[in-house]
Parts: sequence; structure tokens; C-alpha cells
Amino acid sequence: MNKVEFTLFAPYNKQAAVKGDFSNWEPIAMKKGEDGVFRTKVELEDGDYEYKFAVRSQSYFIKSNAWVDVTDPYAIAVKDDETQNGIIRVRNGQPVVDTYEWKNDQAHLPADHELVIYEMHIGDFSGGEDDPYPRGQYKHVIEKLDYLSELGVNAIELMPVNENPGDYSWGYMIRHLFAAESNYGPSQDLKQLIDECHGRGIRVILDCVFNHTDSEAPLTQIDINYWYSKEPSDPEYNWGPEFDYARFDDNLQIFPARKFIDDVIRFWIREYHIDGIRYDAVKQIDNFDFLFGAVKAAKEEAGPKPFYNIAEFIPNTPVVTNEDGPMDGCWNDAFAYSVMEFAVGKESNLERLKDALEPKRMGYMGVTNTVNYLSSHDHNRVMIELANNEIFDEEAFRRAKLGAALLFTAVGVPMVYMGEEFGSCQPKEVISHKLEWTLLKNENNQGLFQYYKGLINLRKNNHALHTGNIEFFHTNQDERVLAYTRWNDEGSRVVVVVNVSENYLGDYAIECFPENGTWHEWTRDYDEEVADNTLVTDLPPFEARVYVW
Repeated sequence: MNKVEFTLFAPYNKQAAVKGDFSNWEPIAMKKGEDGVFRTKVELEDGDYEYKFAVRSQSYFIKSNAWVDVTDPYAIAVKDDETQNGIIRVRNGQPVVDTYEWKNDQAHLPADHELVIYEMHIGDFSGGEDDPYPRGQYKHVIEKLDYLSELGVNAIELMPVNENPGDYSWGYMIRHLFAAESNYGPSQDLKQLIDECHGRGIRVILDCVFNHTDSEAPLTQIDINYWYSKEPSDPEYNWGPEFDYARFDDNLQIFPARKFIDDVIRFWIREYHIDGIRYDAVKQIDNFDFLFGAVKAAKEEAGPKPFYNIAEFIPNTPVVTNEDGPMDGCWNDAFAYSVMEFAVGKESNLERLKDALEPKRMGYMGVTNTVNYLSSHDHNRVMIELANNEIFDEEAFRRAKLGAALLFTAVGVPMVYMGEEFGSCQPKEVISHKLEWTLLKNENNQGLFQYYKGLINLRKNNHALHTGNIEFFHTNQDERVLAYTRWNDEGSRVVVVVNVSENYLGDYAIECFPENGTWHEWTRDYDEEVADNTLVTDLPPFEARVYVW
């Protein structure tokens, strides 16, 4: 029988103990070292055990120095029931997360500038099929990887998959940062999902919540003032106790909250082989020193493989990504608002559309500094937004395609919210809404899927769209027609012509076209001839033409 060490960092708590089913839930005293860590060793055979810590709390809302039972803040698995017991798994005398064996660690993965991201909620991605089978787990996403490969996306951004109490959650009211959500299946199924993605050349980005936890998270019970700020940084947007990243422990010479989150980041990269992190609520975190350290820890742990650090900073700002900013990229919320205003006919100023298509105009410096999208979990879906503006049926699909053409030809990294590619029309609510997969049987929905598929293929394979090069060579404000070109130094060219008016423009002349000769219109698969650097074509209302040289 081997001795397994239990540890609890609680530097200003007077006493702590561990107890579990291995001790008939009788406390086993722990001894605190000068580093502030309580330790004890327990003889355990190989197997799975439930446990908790008992600690004399330092939190102001608990009677002074009263004993409280808390889940291990570093628990790698937690029972999703009233007990919230931590689970420790011992194999060959050592604590492990599981015994999954990785198969695709050497697979080639796309670079950041090549990404097309698909935002997904595990619980709702599957389960809307036309059959009686329950779905909504990691293994059911694996079953749909053929679909995602056909669509062509090469990165999945998972909404938070940390363990949270209850049967359904979007994951943003976080409690257990090291444990994977058990409602979606065991940890080895999550690893298999990531591994299978890697085998298909798909990166996996994890949405992580480092701003706050829920009020019953373990650290709030142990010593809330040591770990959390006394006041929210942004009272208007406060979702729970916020980590105090400014607090420095003079005795131990550490920033405790920063070290804890660095440990979380390193754990998920090391144990689950993730390829990027989307940092929720960075504006509310409000500490660039912490974020610089977090990004450094992530890239150190990831080693030579590509790793993409994305901020959610709303309203978005280039400060978080540029030379003095910590992040590689930032969710471009302004893109969604701007493009959708054009799609529904509420905006006509083409300079605003240019701002959305060329992030440099808004101060962003690099091609991966913005993640562009038409909708996300925070937005109404495109079809809902169109319906709210009395746009339905064929016209709605026309406008959805317009948005997609702009999304995949803009400078920046494109992202699709699950189901957007076939016209999902579910409301934005934090209740379960399974994707309506049966919509793909409809001609219009299938047509939109094929349109997305074609544009994603173009976005991935035409390197002109991987650059920051964009030139707006035709601007007709009166007719609301904009034409722009994307190119690279090796000769690839893409030209996009957009009519964002309600008028059909027959035999419309676009002068200063980049090259004479034959251009292929990508979305409808036909050729057009350009002579005297002028393209003459018909432009239906609210449509885009995408020409490839």
C-alpha cells in the first residue's frame, strides 16, 4: 500500500484536516509548513476515493475560526451532488486524473492566422436530431466530428467545461476550476474528444472564467479576503466574488490568486492538451500584470505548439492586444453589431463597414488581434436578429449569406457560433436548447450550410485571406456598394463586391478592378471577364460577390 499526500494551501488558517471514505469520514490532522501548505500522507490502495478538507475558516461570514468542510480547490474531479466531495483516483500508487493514452500529439495543427473557430456548448450541440436518443456529452461531439470536418472548421472553442453544481449550465458561474464537467461524461471522454480533434487537424480552445467564482467556491469558504477583492471592479457587471490579482503576500513573496490561476492554466494544457484559452470578462479582471503572467505561463506550458490567448473585452479595445497588451487576440464584438446593422438595413455609412472589415482602422495591429463573428452565446442568433427586424424566409437566408461573406473575407480570425452555419433560430437563453439538426433537411438551410462550407474552404486555402492586406478600391455611398481586395505577396487575390442596399443594380460597373482577365465567382461557381480594369455585373440587393483570381 502506498502513501498518497494530500495538500491544502491555507497560509493564515490555524488548522486543517482531510477526511474521506478512506477514513470513515473521520478527520486526519494536517501539519502546516512555512510555505503555508498543510500536508499529510494517507495509505491508499489503488482505487477511487471521495474526500474533503476540514479547515478553521478565516472568512468573515463564518463564525471566527469555526470548522468548515470544503472541497479541495485543486480537486481534479468533484461529485455533482449535494456533497460536492472531491474525488481522488489512485493508480499504481499515484494520484491521476485518468489513464487516457494520447494518440495524436504529433498531428499538425493550424497556426493562429489560419483558424476558423466554431464556438460550441457541449450540452446543446447534440440532441436535436430526429430520433429519441439522448445526447449532450463529450462522446456525442466525437460522433459529429465528421460533420465539423465537412463544414471545414479547424478550431473548436468550448464554452466552459469546468464542474459546476446542477444539471445544466453555460459554465460561467464557476466553482471547481480543475475538474471537468461530469454531466458531459468522464474526463477521459473529454480527452478523447480533444485527441480526435487533433487527429483531424482541429485545435481546441477552452473558454475559461478567471474573473470570478460563485459564492460557494472552496476558496470563498477558506479565507475569502485572502483570495478575493472586497469590492467588484465593475459594479454594473458583477457576477460573484472576484479574484484579487493585486494582492501580494509579503510573508510568502507571492501573488496568491495569480499563482492559483497559473496552476489552473498549466494543468489544463498539460492534462487536457488544449490549444488556446478564451479569457472571459477581461475588462472586469482589470489587471494586465496578471494577464501577462497568465499568457506567459500558458505559452511556457504549451511549448512549441501554437497556443492562442483570446480576451473577451467588451466594448472591445486594441489596447489588450497591441504592443503593451497581454493578449494574442480579442473578441471583436463591434464586428457583430456593425455587420448585422448593415444586414438588417439599419446602417448605410460604408465607412463603418470598412472599420469592421479592417481592424487596423480601429487600432489593431496584427491579423490575429481580432476574432470576428456574427453571433456568439452573448448575441441573438442571426436568424433571430433578422426576424426581429421583420426579415423572414428567402430574404433572411440572403442576408445571412451576406453576413457570412463579410465574415470570412474580413481581416481577422473568423468564428461561427454553433448552428449559425445552417440557420439555427433558437433564442438566447440560459436554458437547454438543443441544436435543430432536422433543419438541414430544408432546402434553404442546406443551402446556407453549403454556402458556409464553400466560404470556409476559401478562407482556409486562399492565403490572401491570411494576411492583413486589404484595399477598398470602390466606394459608392449613394448606391451603397463597396468593393475591396485581399492579396498576398505570392499572387493570390480575392475581390469582394457588396451591395448593402435594397436596390437591384443591373449592369453595374466597378472600375479600378485589380486585374484584367478571367475571375471566378466563388459563391455561385461561374466566371466573369474583366477588361479595361472594369467589371460589369448585376448586383442583387443585400448580396456579396466573391471573386478569386
